[in-house]
Parts: sequence; structure tokens; C-alpha cells
Amino acid sequence: MATIFGNGRFFQSGIHGENHSFAECMLVNDAGTIVHVGSATDEPIRRAEADGVTRHDLGGRIVLPGFIDGHMHLLMFGQSLQKAGLERCKNLEDIRKTLKDFATAHPNASRILAKGWMHSMTDGKALASMIDDIDPRPIFIDSKDLHSTWCNTAALEEMGVQDMPDPEGGEIHRDADGKASGLLSESAAVTIVWPHIAKIAPMAEKLGAIKQAIQAYNAAGYTGLVEMAMDENGWEALQTLRQQEELPIRIAVHWLITPRKTEAENLAQVDRAIELNAAFNAKTTPDCRVVGIKIIGDGIIDGCTAGLTEPYTSNGVTCDPIWSLQELGPVVKKADAAGLQCALHAIGDKTIRTAIDALEQNATPGRRHRIEHLELASPEDAARLGKLGITASIQPVHADPAILRAWPTLLGPTRCERAFAYTDFASGGAVLALGSDAPTAPHAPLTNLYTATTRRSAREPDLEDSVNAHFALELAAAVAAATEGSAYSCFADKWAGKLEAGRSADFVVVDMQWTAEELLQARVAQTWFVGRKVFDAEGGALA
Repeated sequence: MATIFGNGRFFQSGIHGENHSFAECMLVNDAGTIVHVGSATDEPIRRAEADGVTRHDLGGRIVLPGFIDGHMHLLMFGQSLQKAGLERCKNLEDIRKTLKDFATAHPNASRILAKGWMHSMTDGKALASMIDDIDPRPIFIDSKDLHSTWCNTAALEEMGVQDMPDPEGGEIHRDADGKASGLLSESAAVTIVWPHIAKIAPMAEKLGAIKQAIQAYNAAGYTGLVEMAMDENGWEALQTLRQQEELPIRIAVHWLITPRKTEAENLAQVDRAIELNAAFNAKTTPDCRVVGIKIIGDGIIDGCTAGLTEPYTSNGVTCDPIWSLQELGPVVKKADAAGLQCALHAIGDKTIRTAIDALEQNATPGRRHRIEHLELASPEDAARLGKLGITASIQPVHADPAILRAWPTLLGPTRCERAFAYTDFASGGAVLALGSDAPTAPHAPLTNLYTATTRRSAREPDLEDSVNAHFALELAAAVAAATEGSAYSCFADKWAGKLEAGRSADFVVVDMQWTAEELLQARVAQTWFVGRKVFDAEGGALA
């Protein structure tokens, strides 16, 4: 039987948030597809009423399309829910206390896993000797951005890194005597630490982590996500879970391509993504698709590893992109020729330019290639995105002023004026896809929208600082970016991302006032996926 969802305010807008309005009710058929959105007096509604329908009164609440996280890491997010959180630590003393408390509370854990460390908390230092006396078990600390892992001596020995060479695009940091000192950064974290942690984790633990991640996402109002660094380990776990049960969320996957010594080795990784795309696509498995590849082009500003056109102000360091234009070209060209989407991580202005150049020179217009993060783009490159049809994949949660206190020292005030230039991207015609980058940052979409629209801190709401308020998005534009923009970014906009006839009834019912300043008080009341309720704040997860 069809269902009428009434007494709600159903969000309507264009993909950039233009001409937004609110409809009165929505008609959904028994297959979970939207039939009509409009007024209670519209003919399709009246006809359905005459035929007999189920009714849901939404109590005057705002109804948004189900959020789609445009950039996240599924298995790592699920695993992070079990790690010690260092996000609120200010210094080494805080970190040590948090780790000690966690170790005491988990006496049977074979390892101490932590997350949320920032280089600025420890004055840029990350030595095993700083944490060796906390606990004899191996300690692995993820940096907030996931670009580095800080380890104690037991963890270094467990991985056997002492005699390993540095991988392409990464570093095993060493002391003056050549001994591994505790930090593995960039591809050393990705190709050494991540696989090691994955290998030692039992399959049952990984399946539980993914289930917990999806439950958390449904509770936050998500009905879709873009997994932005998939590898064999995560893929095996996800497919195992999918064979066991139907998942209440849509998943689009970008396969991680790590830098290797030869072009042939790089291209072999693209071949794997092509193979998976042939088997997992919109026709065969529409709710779990391999849509493209992911390439990490640089590091982060805080670690002085983002590629900049001018040296860092704080230390004079000059950092180049991990992938040169010559190395990127063949990988992008092969993926594009196979119909895959390229997602290029680029934070610093030099890496952003290299990424845009690579797509301009090697990719086909209309493929909806995308650049991730775009934290420090020049005005010229910001304008190029729309002209080339490149999606701007942004994570406003990274623009929170509470975590950017080191930027003026690292970059100088002039360059900081270009940070997170979202309205520049949009005014140039680029589609914005809004994501969280969880677990590097909180996954909740409403707080993400708050920072996108106010440029103020969701982490420290009393903080009066803002980051380049002139780049703030209008609320409707931010909501559109977090829903239809993210759907567009992975070619899901034919069936998701918007409340309109013909698309799936994926939506979230929110207790909120339609004003950016009150988003931190907004709460998800219900989440619906294909016309079925998968979360209710009064009863928790239902799927």
C-alpha cells in the first residue's frame, strides 16, 4: 500500500541550493519510490487517498533528502569507534593520561589503538620514547587526518619496520643513528600500518565495525556514502557482510591507488579497479558500486606535507606533491578510458593545480571526476573547476577554527585568506559534494553544515573565531551539497539525493529551525531508506 507522509516541510531546491522551497507532503509507493511531492490538495495525493493509503504525520518537522557522505572511510570509521579518542587533548600530558586511562579500562586488549592526534598537540614531535613507558603493549596512534601513525617501540617491532625501506611517497621517520623513531607518515602509514592493523583484526571484528559504522550513519541521517580509499582488506569485509545481510545504506567505492616505483605497477592497480567496476556497478549491484579510483596527491598543512607553490612560512620547507603531473597522467588516462571516475586528493595550492592539470590533459569531460579537500586553492584554480566539470569534494568540518590555530604561523595571514574557498568553487560553476572525511573528523552532517554555513566552530561552540566568513555557504546550498551534490558526484542522482518523483524515498526527518545559527541544536528524529524507517530517535536503530 502507498504511504502519504504529511504535515512536514519537504525541502526542494536545485543542485546548488537555488530557488529552495518546502512542499507540504510526499507520496511513496509500496516499492519505496517517491510518486509525488507537493500539496495535500494535489490530484495525485487525492487520488491515492481515494485508493487507500497509510499515513505518517511528521509533526511539522523539516524533511531533507537522506544525507550522502561525499567522502569517508567505512571500515576505519567503524574501527575508530573502539579507539581511544585524543581529540580534546591539548598537549603531551593530556595524551599520556588519556592513553593510560584507556589502557587501564581495556586490560584484555592486545594493543592500544588511538585516534585524533594532531601534530600541534606535541609541537610537531612524535617519538616512541614519548609513550613507551605508558604500557608494554603495542600502541598505534592515528593522526586526525590519517596521514600519519605514531607508534611506540613495541608497535614498531611488531611491524618489523626497522629494516624496511621507505615506500614511494612515504617515510619511516628515523633518528640520527637510522633507527625507526616512532612516526610513519603518508604512504608509510597507508601501505605499512593500515595493512598490518587489518591483518591482525579478526574478520568478525571487522564485520562488527562496519555494522556499527552503518548504524551510526543511519542515526545521523545518512542513507548513502562514498568510500574514499577502499583496499582488498576493506572490500573483503564489506562483501562478506553484504552476503550475510541487506545493508540499509547505499555505498559508492573509490579504489585506492598507492604510488609505486614503476608506471606498470601503478597501472596494475587501476586494472584491479576496472575489474571490480565490471562486476559491481549500477546495473549489477546498484547499492554497492565500484565507481572509480582515489589518488592521494599530498599531505596536510599541519604536518607541512601539503604541496605549496611557496615555502611554509614557519620553517621554510618546500613540499612537492606526492605524484608529479607526469606520474599522474597515465593513471588518470587509463581510468578515464575505462569509464572510471578519478578522485584526486589535493590540499595545497601546488597539488591542486597539478590535479586540475592532470584532469584537463588526460580526462574526458562529463565523467564527473573530482578533487578532494581543496583547502588552499588559488582564485585561478578555483575558477577552473567548473569550467572543466570537476566536482569540488569538500569537508567543512576541516574548516573548523578550533583545529586551524596553527595555520597563520604555518602559512602567514595572506595565504590563510584563501582557505576553504567554497563559494568561489560554486560561483565558478562547480558542483559541490559535501562530506565528513570520517574518521579523520566527526561524521555528523548537521554539525558539518553548521561550519559550512557559519564558518564557526562546532567543536568549540563558544569560540568566536570564524574562518573566512565570506566563503560561507547559504544553508540551502550546503544542504544541497550534502545530498544531491554528493549523489551527483557518484552518478547516483538518478535515484537518490533529492525528494522528487521517480527517486528513492531516502529521507531524514529533522527537528530544526531553518537557520544556520541554530544547526547545533538540530536533531535527527527519523531516517528512512527506500521508504522503510531505519532509525527512530525514540527507538534507536531499526535496520
